[in-house]
Amino acid sequence: MSFLLFLRGLVGVLLVVAITTYVMTQSLWTTFVQTLICAVLIQVGYFAVVLFLVWRSADKTRHVESAANEAELQNAPNEIPQARKVGRLPEVPHSGHS
Repeated sequence: MSFLLFLRGLVGVLLVVAITTYVMTQSLWTTFVQTLICAVLIQVGYFAVVLFLVWRSADKTRHVESAANEAELQNAPNEIPQARKVGRLPEVPHSGHS
């Protein structure tokens, strides 16, 4: 969810809460306090959801990496191939160190 979309929703909800509270209580102070409490609760909820999404994303990444490592280990050969002796390349002078 983009921040702009969240901000529009937050302002909309806070306006509904403020209007409803003022109609019910006819008190500006009560309206202000309850709207402020609502804003804090929404912010805490948004933070918790973002934190959860980051945690879940990291968990999926870890799971995919471990599955890839397991597949790589299963496909790897069991023995290390022996080193082969390499012959002289054509047109390359011999160094004399053999």
